[in-house]
Amino acid sequence: MESEKPSLKEQSLIKMIQRMLNLIIVLVAFIIILPLLIYNADTISGWFKSSNEKAITPAFPEAKPEKRNAVATTVAYWQPKAMDAIADPTLKEQVYYGRELIAHTAKYLGPNGSVLQITNGQNCQNCHLQAGTIAFGNNYGSVASTYPKFRARSGTEENIYKRVNDCFERSLNGKALDTSSKEMQAIVAYINHIGSNVPKGEKAVGSGLKDLAFLDRAADPIKGKTVYETKCQSCHQANGEGVLNPDKIEYSFPPLWGKHSFNDGAGLYRITNFAKYIKYNMPLGVTHENPQLTDEEAWDVSAYVLAQSRPHIAVPKDWPDISKKPIDHPFGPYSDPFSEKQHKYGPFKPIAEKAKK
Repeated sequence: MESEKPSLKEQSLIKMIQRMLNLIIVLVAFIIILPLLIYNADTISGWFKSSNEKAITPAFPEAKPEKRNAVATTVAYWQPKAMDAIADPTLKEQVYYGRELIAHTAKYLGPNGSVLQITNGQNCQNCHLQAGTIAFGNNYGSVASTYPKFRARSGTEENIYKRVNDCFERSLNGKALDTSSKEMQAIVAYINHIGSNVPKGEKAVGSGLKDLAFLDRAADPIKGKTVYETKCQSCHQANGEGVLNPDKIEYSFPPLWGKHSFNDGAGLYRITNFAKYIKYNMPLGVTHENPQLTDEEAWDVSAYVLAQSRPHIAVPKDWPDISKKPIDHPFGPYSDPFSEKQHKYGPFKPIAEKAKK
């Protein structure tokens, strides 16, 4: 026996009930989502701003705790002191100019610089990421709080001016800045300001470079070449020459070797520094909490890059006390029996163990 079909009136009523149920579902979903939209309004706004605004040098926020992965605890890594809160307009202008010089050094002081032509065309922030503000990105967090200080490399007490000029002469393979110049005063004012939230004599949490375990073997340039071709070459190019902007003033990706790269007196020419730096900061965009390279890849690609030719600087007065040389200083003489090659590529465990005795 066939079931009776609903009448037109009943069908119309059923459709009306279905529409009302659909409307109720939409309203309930909206009520649930609305608080989330309000809570994340700033973030959503930032998405739209980042896609429409021109690249500018923004003010820094005050330091806030940074979450580490999904762990319940938090670590308050150093963040730079905010710049927009500076009350003195003259100081504020100077500090902002200092940051501009760090971020776009070549624009003012490079081979085609508008102020002087005294550097190799790289920017300070090629080594000191985001103008020296990133945790374990070679930041400036502890500079103001620890300088002046004794440095074994020179065997003297150094102030911030000397430290800045070391970078100009080594990492930028250029000439020292006049310490009384507008540019040097601005750079030092910037470094002092952003680190002024660290007590004198203390080190900022997350400053310097993050520790990296030694390999049980020497770092291998041949293996490193494969890593470079796979994970670095697309930005830094096949011959390590980097990518120069169309204006021929700054590099969008800096050269890693060759005449426009850092010279062999720079801190990153030491493989332990270079390996730590790229392990936790490269390829560009990774963080120290979520690195992409394995330890072996970081060591090996560092060996490959540092095996390439680059400018030489004569620094005969470095390390007047050779017993204070770092275990990876690539030039002799040494106070231990290990070869220059082992000091450059490792293995470093035997050298480190000998140094402890």
